[in-house]
Amino acid sequence: MTEIRHRNIVKFYGFCSHSQHSFLVYEYLERGSLATILSNDTLAGEFGWRMRMNVIKGVADALSYLHHDCFPPIVHRDISSKNVLLDLDYEARVSDFGIAKFLNPDSSNWTEFAGTYGYAAPELAYTMKVTETCDVYSFGVLALEVINGKHPGDFLSSISSSSPNMNISLDQVLDPRLPYPSFDIQSKLTSIMNIAFLCVDKNPNSRPIMYKVSQLLCM
Repeated sequence: MTEIRHRNIVKFYGFCSHSQHSFLVYEYLERGSLATILSNDTLAGEFGWRMRMNVIKGVADALSYLHHDCFPPIVHRDISSKNVLLDLDYEARVSDFGIAKFLNPDSSNWTEFAGTYGYAAPELAYTMKVTETCDVYSFGVLALEVINGKHPGDFLSSISSSSPNMNISLDQVLDPRLPYPSFDIQSKLTSIMNIAFLCVDKNPNSRPIMYKVSQLLCM
Protein backbone atom coordinates (compact mmCIF):
# COMPACT_ATOMS: atom_id res chain seq x y z
CA MET A 1 0.00 0.00 0.00
CA THR A 2 2.85 2.42 0.68
CA GLU A 3 3.88 2.05 -2.98
CA ILE A 4 0.42 2.86 -4.38
CA ARG A 5 0.21 6.43 -5.62
CA HIS A 6 -3.07 7.62 -7.05
CA ARG A 7 -5.06 10.77 -6.33
CA ASN A 8 -8.25 8.74 -5.78
CA ILE A 9 -6.77 6.15 -3.41
CA VAL A 10 -6.33 6.95 0.26
CA LYS A 11 -2.69 7.48 1.21
CA PHE A 12 -1.23 4.90 3.57
CA TYR A 13 1.62 6.31 5.65
CA GLY A 14 2.57 3.32 7.76
CA PHE A 15 1.65 1.32 10.84
CA CYS A 16 2.43 0.97 14.51
CA SER A 17 2.69 -2.43 16.10
CA HIS A 18 2.76 -3.18 19.81
CA SER A 19 2.04 -6.26 21.86
CA GLN A 20 -1.23 -4.69 23.04
CA HIS A 21 -2.09 -2.20 20.28
CA SER A 22 -1.68 -2.13 16.52
CA PHE A 23 -2.98 0.46 14.12
CA LEU A 24 -2.60 1.75 10.57
CA VAL A 25 -1.91 5.36 9.67
CA TYR A 26 -3.82 6.84 6.72
CA GLU A 27 -4.45 10.36 5.52
CA TYR A 28 -7.43 12.12 7.12
CA LEU A 29 -10.41 12.83 4.86
CA GLU A 30 -12.49 15.64 6.29
CA ARG A 31 -15.95 14.80 4.93
CA GLY A 32 -15.88 11.16 5.96
CA SER A 33 -17.53 8.39 4.00
CA LEU A 34 -19.78 8.66 0.99
CA ALA A 35 -22.33 6.55 2.89
CA THR A 36 -22.51 9.14 5.68
CA ILE A 37 -23.17 11.98 3.25
CA LEU A 38 -25.83 10.12 1.27
CA SER A 39 -27.68 9.04 4.42
CA ASN A 40 -27.97 12.64 5.72
CA ASP A 41 -30.57 14.80 3.94
CA THR A 42 -28.76 18.05 4.66
CA LEU A 43 -25.36 16.78 3.54
CA ALA A 44 -26.85 15.03 0.51
CA GLY A 45 -28.58 18.27 -0.50
CA GLU A 46 -25.16 19.98 -0.59
CA PHE A 47 -23.69 17.13 -2.63
CA GLY A 48 -24.61 18.38 -6.10
CA TRP A 49 -24.73 16.58 -9.42
CA ARG A 50 -21.30 17.71 -10.65
CA MET A 51 -19.73 16.65 -7.35
CA ARG A 52 -21.43 13.27 -7.59
CA MET A 53 -20.29 12.72 -11.17
CA ASN A 54 -16.74 13.63 -10.16
CA VAL A 55 -16.85 11.09 -7.31
CA ILE A 56 -18.03 8.36 -9.67
CA LYS A 57 -15.24 9.23 -12.12
CA GLY A 58 -12.68 9.25 -9.30
CA VAL A 59 -13.63 5.76 -8.11
CA ALA A 60 -13.53 4.48 -11.69
CA ASP A 61 -10.05 5.95 -12.17
CA ALA A 62 -8.84 4.36 -8.92
CA LEU A 63 -10.11 0.92 -9.92
CA SER A 64 -8.67 1.27 -13.42
CA TYR A 65 -5.30 2.01 -11.82
CA LEU A 66 -5.51 -0.98 -9.47
CA HIS A 67 -6.59 -3.38 -12.22
CA HIS A 68 -4.46 -2.20 -15.13
CA ASP A 69 -1.51 -0.17 -13.84
CA CYS A 70 -0.42 -2.31 -10.89
CA PHE A 71 1.52 -5.53 -11.25
CA PRO A 72 0.26 -7.89 -10.21
CA PRO A 73 -3.25 -6.42 -10.55
CA ILE A 74 -5.09 -5.64 -7.32
CA VAL A 75 -8.77 -6.45 -6.75
CA HIS A 76 -10.26 -4.36 -3.95
CA ARG A 77 -13.13 -6.81 -3.26
CA ASP A 78 -15.13 -4.42 -1.07
CA ILE A 79 -16.12 -1.35 -3.07
CA SER A 80 -19.05 0.27 -1.24
CA SER A 81 -20.15 3.73 -0.16
CA LYS A 82 -18.66 3.08 3.29
CA ASN A 83 -15.25 2.54 1.73
CA VAL A 84 -15.19 5.71 -0.36
CA LEU A 85 -14.00 8.75 1.58
CA LEU A 86 -14.27 12.40 0.53
CA ASP A 87 -12.01 15.38 1.19
CA LEU A 88 -13.14 18.99 1.62
CA ASP A 89 -13.43 19.40 -2.16
CA TYR A 90 -15.53 16.21 -2.49
CA GLU A 91 -12.68 14.39 -4.19
CA ALA A 92 -13.07 10.64 -3.74
CA ARG A 93 -10.53 8.30 -2.14
CA VAL A 94 -11.02 4.54 -2.24
CA SER A 95 -10.13 3.14 1.19
CA ASP A 96 -10.09 -0.04 3.29
CA PHE A 97 -7.86 -2.53 1.49
CA GLY A 98 -8.16 -5.08 4.30
CA ILE A 99 -9.46 -7.83 2.02
CA ALA A 100 -7.86 -6.69 -1.25
CA LYS A 101 -6.12 -9.42 -3.22
CA PHE A 102 -3.29 -9.55 -5.73
CA LEU A 103 -4.22 -11.45 -8.89
CA ASN A 104 -1.35 -13.87 -9.25
CA PRO A 105 -1.07 -15.14 -12.86
CA ASP A 106 0.36 -18.40 -11.53
CA SER A 107 -2.55 -19.04 -9.19
CA SER A 108 -6.23 -19.90 -9.59
CA ASN A 109 -7.10 -16.97 -7.27
CA TRP A 110 -9.78 -18.89 -5.38
CA THR A 111 -10.69 -17.61 -1.94
CA GLU A 112 -13.49 -17.47 0.63
CA PHE A 113 -16.36 -15.00 0.22
CA ALA A 114 -15.50 -11.46 1.21
CA GLY A 115 -17.13 -8.10 0.66
CA THR A 116 -20.33 -6.27 1.51
CA TYR A 117 -23.70 -7.82 0.73
CA GLY A 118 -25.60 -5.68 -1.73
CA TYR A 119 -22.40 -4.75 -3.54
CA ALA A 120 -20.82 -8.17 -4.07
CA ALA A 121 -21.14 -9.67 -7.54
CA PRO A 122 -23.88 -12.34 -7.79
CA GLU A 123 -21.52 -15.02 -9.13
CA LEU A 124 -19.74 -15.03 -5.76
CA ALA A 125 -22.76 -16.94 -4.44
CA TYR A 126 -21.64 -20.03 -6.36
CA THR A 127 -17.97 -19.44 -7.15
CA MET A 128 -15.21 -18.02 -5.02
CA LYS A 129 -12.87 -17.12 -7.87
CA VAL A 130 -11.62 -13.55 -7.56
CA THR A 131 -11.48 -11.49 -10.77
CA GLU A 132 -11.53 -7.82 -11.69
CA THR A 133 -15.16 -8.21 -12.78
CA CYS A 134 -16.20 -8.47 -9.13
CA ASP A 135 -15.01 -4.89 -8.58
CA VAL A 136 -16.71 -3.81 -11.81
CA TYR A 137 -20.06 -5.04 -10.50
CA SER A 138 -19.56 -3.28 -7.16
CA PHE A 139 -18.66 -0.08 -8.98
CA GLY A 140 -21.89 -0.26 -10.98
CA VAL A 141 -23.91 -0.57 -7.77
CA LEU A 142 -22.01 2.34 -6.26
CA ALA A 143 -22.54 4.56 -9.31
CA LEU A 144 -26.29 3.96 -9.19
CA GLU A 145 -26.27 4.65 -5.44
CA VAL A 146 -24.54 8.01 -5.93
CA ILE A 147 -27.09 9.08 -8.55
CA ASN A 148 -30.09 7.72 -6.65
CA GLY A 149 -28.99 8.84 -3.19
CA LYS A 150 -29.49 5.41 -1.69
CA HIS A 151 -28.49 1.82 -2.36
CA PRO A 152 -30.40 0.62 -5.47
CA GLY A 153 -31.52 -2.55 -3.65
CA ASP A 154 -34.46 -4.22 -5.35
CA PHE A 155 -33.97 -1.95 -8.35
CA LEU A 156 -31.03 -4.16 -9.34
CA SER A 157 -33.27 -7.19 -9.72
CA SER A 158 -35.39 -5.33 -12.28
CA ILE A 159 -32.42 -4.79 -14.56
CA SER A 160 -32.27 -7.48 -17.22
CA SER A 161 -28.83 -8.63 -18.26
CA SER A 162 -30.18 -9.63 -21.67
CA SER A 163 -31.67 -6.28 -22.71
CA PRO A 164 -30.31 -2.74 -23.08
CA ASN A 165 -32.63 -1.47 -20.31
CA MET A 166 -34.14 1.13 -22.62
CA ASN A 167 -37.35 1.15 -20.57
CA ILE A 168 -35.61 2.66 -17.53
CA SER A 169 -35.62 6.45 -17.56
CA LEU A 170 -33.24 8.78 -15.76
CA ASP A 171 -36.16 10.15 -13.74
CA GLN A 172 -36.50 6.78 -12.02
CA VAL A 173 -32.90 6.91 -10.84
CA LEU A 174 -32.36 10.54 -9.75
CA ASP A 175 -32.04 11.52 -6.09
CA PRO A 176 -35.18 13.62 -5.41
CA ARG A 177 -33.34 15.66 -2.76
CA LEU A 178 -31.46 17.59 -5.46
CA PRO A 179 -32.84 20.10 -7.97
CA TYR A 180 -33.66 18.59 -11.34
CA PRO A 181 -30.46 18.69 -13.44
CA SER A 182 -29.92 20.90 -16.46
CA PHE A 183 -30.09 19.38 -19.95
CA ASP A 184 -26.30 19.09 -20.12
CA ILE A 185 -26.10 17.35 -16.76
CA GLN A 186 -29.02 15.08 -17.67
CA SER A 187 -27.09 13.85 -20.70
CA LYS A 188 -24.01 13.05 -18.61
CA LEU A 189 -26.05 11.35 -15.87
CA THR A 190 -27.84 9.24 -18.48
CA SER A 191 -24.47 8.12 -19.82
CA ILE A 192 -23.30 7.22 -16.29
CA MET A 193 -26.54 5.34 -15.64
CA ASN A 194 -26.13 3.28 -18.82
CA ILE A 195 -22.49 2.52 -17.99
CA ALA A 196 -23.58 1.41 -14.52
CA PHE A 197 -26.13 -0.93 -16.08
CA LEU A 198 -23.36 -2.54 -18.13
CA CYS A 199 -21.27 -2.98 -14.98
CA VAL A 200 -24.03 -4.79 -13.06
CA ASP A 201 -24.67 -7.27 -15.86
CA LYS A 202 -25.29 -10.67 -14.28
CA ASN A 203 -22.86 -12.24 -16.74
CA PRO A 204 -19.36 -11.27 -15.54
CA ASN A 205 -17.93 -11.83 -19.02
CA SER A 206 -20.24 -9.12 -20.39
CA ARG A 207 -19.09 -6.41 -18.01
CA PRO A 208 -16.67 -3.78 -19.32
CA ILE A 209 -13.17 -3.56 -17.90
CA MET A 210 -12.50 -0.61 -15.58
CA TYR A 211 -10.07 1.00 -18.00
CA LYS A 212 -12.88 1.19 -20.57
CA VAL A 213 -15.32 2.51 -17.94
CA SER A 214 -12.85 5.21 -16.94
CA GLN A 215 -12.42 6.22 -20.58
CA LEU A 216 -16.17 6.32 -21.21
CA LEU A 217 -16.67 8.58 -18.21
CA CYS A 218 -14.28 11.10 -19.75
CA MET A 219 -16.56 11.62 -22.76
